[in-house]
Amino acid sequence: MSKLITTRRKLIAGLGSSVLLAGCDSWSRSPGFQDVLASAEGLTRRAQRTITNREALAREFSAADLSPNFRANGSRTADSDAYRAMLANNFADFRLRVDGLVSRPLSLSLAELRAMPRRTQITRHDCVEGWSAIGQWTGVPLSRLLDLAGLRDSANYIVFHCADTYGSQGRPYYESIDLIDAFHPQTILAYDMNGQQLPERHGAPLRARVERQLGYKHAKYVTRLEAVASLDGIHGGKGGYWEDNGAYAWYAGI
Repeated sequence: MSKLITTRRKLIAGLGSSVLLAGCDSWSRSPGFQDVLASAEGLTRRAQRTITNREALAREFSAADLSPNFRANGSRTADSDAYRAMLANNFADFRLRVDGLVSRPLSLSLAELRAMPRRTQITRHDCVEGWSAIGQWTGVPLSRLLDLAGLRDSANYIVFHCADTYGSQGRPYYESIDLIDAFHPQTILAYDMNGQQLPERHGAPLRARVERQLGYKHAKYVTRLEAVASLDGIHGGKGGYWEDNGAYAWYAGI
């Protein structure tokens, strides 16, 4: 199994790097090339889901294994006046919205989230760029929030809407996962890192931890969870910022 996981990481990193290096090359954006990526992604997802227990846990480590330096992936801050104001008052006015295909939409403060049952886990963050680091994360299980909101039968995906924008065009950052990953016991919305309040550069006040997937799926600066039947029509329709830009696959399981 370890060989399969290593191969999966290398494959995604290789495909992602090839597309990024290609830049404006027309072949990387051609329908045929995109079809190949989509076909490989679907095959990988089906194969991994077939041969592994849907609730199998990512490896957890001890406090002695914590990385002395944990690089920040993606944005280092959210570049809006609203975010800067919340950061200045330590997120006292922050609200997490949970809506979409739910029976009971929620609006929760950070204090309310901290008062809920929590999970702490020490896991390895594997970045598609090739580096890894081990950190401790504490937060509320995503399954707890979805149960409170009453997920409707028509829901198939959970979309993480974020406060940051990315790229030269300032497009909103977002990500999404299916319900298998959403209800996985290690999928949490983390508000603490290494025993301290989540730092700004790591996505304060909330970031997703989806421990069975690569790091770009772990959306930072999460402000809203939206339950949807389809990813079509949400921004670029591919399920995430990087996916919309043709850089990485939607499914990044490891």
